[in-house]
Amino acid sequence: MLRYTGKRLLQLIPVLLGMTFIVFMIVRAIPGDPAKIILGQQATKEAVAALRESLGLDNPWYIQYFHYLGQLLTGDLGQSIKTGEQVATEIFPYLAATIELAFVAMIIAIVIGVNAGIISAWFQNSWFDYAAMILALIGVSIPIFWLGLMGQWAFSVELGWLPTSGRFNPRDPVDPITNIYLIDTLLQGRFDQFLDVVKHLILPATALATIPMAIIARMTRSTMLEVMRSDFIRTARAKGQKMFWVVYKHSLKNAVIPVLTVIGLQTGLLLGGAILTETIFSWPGIGRYIYDAISSRDYPVIQSGILIVAFLFVIINLIVDLLYSVIDPRIKYD
Repeated sequence: MLRYTGKRLLQLIPVLLGMTFIVFMIVRAIPGDPAKIILGQQATKEAVAALRESLGLDNPWYIQYFHYLGQLLTGDLGQSIKTGEQVATEIFPYLAATIELAFVAMIIAIVIGVNAGIISAWFQNSWFDYAAMILALIGVSIPIFWLGLMGQWAFSVELGWLPTSGRFNPRDPVDPITNIYLIDTLLQGRFDQFLDVVKHLILPATALATIPMAIIARMTRSTMLEVMRSDFIRTARAKGQKMFWVVYKHSLKNAVIPVLTVIGLQTGLLLGGAILTETIFSWPGIGRYIYDAISSRDYPVIQSGILIVAFLFVIINLIVDLLYSVIDPRIKYD
């Protein structure tokens, strides 16, 4: 296991190097000059040229790339062109906000999706099975922005149960420690703020969880149906074991690996693809942070943000691969 883990970690090096080069070239293919955007359309050519020189944008692309790569090797993500702040310091609160949102969304997706898939397989061709699969199809098909807006209208505007946007009540802001407010409020013993943070999370997390929930439900149902037709399941039922234990202990354990693969992929996608949800609910996450950076051609922020998301995606998939052998001892990594 340790040998396999070390091998996979070493494989990350060329992957991330390739990612840095691809992102670097794509970012510089975006139309627009950062110096002109910062100084405005009325800026003189001399002022634009001076700013380009100070930012190093007048150097050939390969010099800029190796300079950026050298910074990365020392742990320096660069300096934001727009704000002048260090990206490593500036990006962390946004990353923490997205991790919090994606984590809660995946908890909702896993709990509801897995159980819906199990019950659908258990009661195949029942009304619940048909209803769950129809809802799963709708969940995959409905655009997140429409679902988010409808959720705001129903639960915030009409019913007044939940806040429309943000991460907390602006009249009672959370003092950041880890920038993951569910943890910070508990560390400070502010249970009133904890409940407020939960209320702010419900709508965006539910909207974000819709697509992975539907995919997980369909995958769980498919794999459970296959496993429940196996001989060892028939044997367990013939021995008189209760159906609940047959389904949740024997069937689920043998059906969970394909579901775990989907969960890992969907978690990685949520970290990088939450921009619509973050925009609708004014959630200050890394998706909006990168989007704003693209609008201002803030190269260091775009490069660092995409690289961090890619790194997390690869790490999540590595963790999923390692969990395979924990769940199924028959899987060995040599």
